[in-house]
Amino acid sequence: MSVSSLSSNGQPADNRPLVFTVDDEPMLLELATMILQPLGFRVETFRDPTTALRAFTTANPLPTLILTDFAMHRMTGLDLVRDCRKINPQQKVLMVSGTIDERAFRDSPHQPDAFLPKPYTATDLIATVKKLVNTPEHTTAQLHA
Repeated sequence: MSVSSLSSNGQPADNRPLVFTVDDEPMLLELATMILQPLGFRVETFRDPTTALRAFTTANPLPTLILTDFAMHRMTGLDLVRDCRKINPQQKVLMVSGTIDERAFRDSPHQPDAFLPKPYTATDLIATVKKLVNTPEHTTAQLHA
C-alpha cells in the first residue's frame, strides 16, 4: 500500500466521495445514509447546521456534496450554503424541504445546485445526487450504480 493511500492516522484512506447530510430529523438522516452508502458514498450526518459548518471548515477533503434541509434551528439551509461557499465557492449543494419550494430562494444569491421537495423518493434522491456529482473525478461508474 502506498503512503498516499494512507490517512493521517496510518489507516487506509477512504477515497469514497463524501456527502455531508444535514437535517434536524434523525430519521431522515438515517434514511439518506441508507440510500447513499450502498451507492459508494461515505456519509457524515449532522442534526445541527452549525456543527456541520464547523466540520466543513476542517474537512480534508471537503465533501463532494452537501445534502441539507432548509428549515432547521439556529440557521437555515441557505445560511449553510452561504457560509460553506465562502470556503469553497464551487461546493455542490442539494437542498430538501417540506416547508418551502424553489420560489423561496429564487432571488437569493446563495442558491443550492438542486432542490427536492419532501417527501422525496429514493429514486429521486439517487438521480439528483448522481447528476450533481457526475464530474470527471466522481463518475457514476465509481459510485457503483
